Amino acid sequence: MSFIVFLIITLFWGLIIGAFARLALPGPDPMSLFQTALLGVAGSVIAGVVVWLISGGRAGAGFLASLLFTVLILYFIRRSRGGGLTDPGRAGRR
Repeated sequence: MSFIVFLIITLFWGLIIGAFARLALPGPDPMSLFQTALLGVAGSVIAGVVVWLISGGRAGAGFLASLLFTVLILYFIRRSRGGGLTDPGRAGRR
């Protein structure tokens, strides 16, 4: 498998995870498809590292662990914008 195909598959998987994470938290999020894919990739990578450390290197992250960490990242993004669990907040609000 070439590196380009690997990146395309990774971004597609990130888009799926990111989309489910955005569905899990109610309220509109001002994010593009690319930002949603990067959100999902970041959550999957963090979940993979945490599960790998907990299992002693015997397992990787699955769908639920990736979704959980992606939802947590999205929640912290909302909190940094001044929002909450159901309110995404605004980036320009002071």
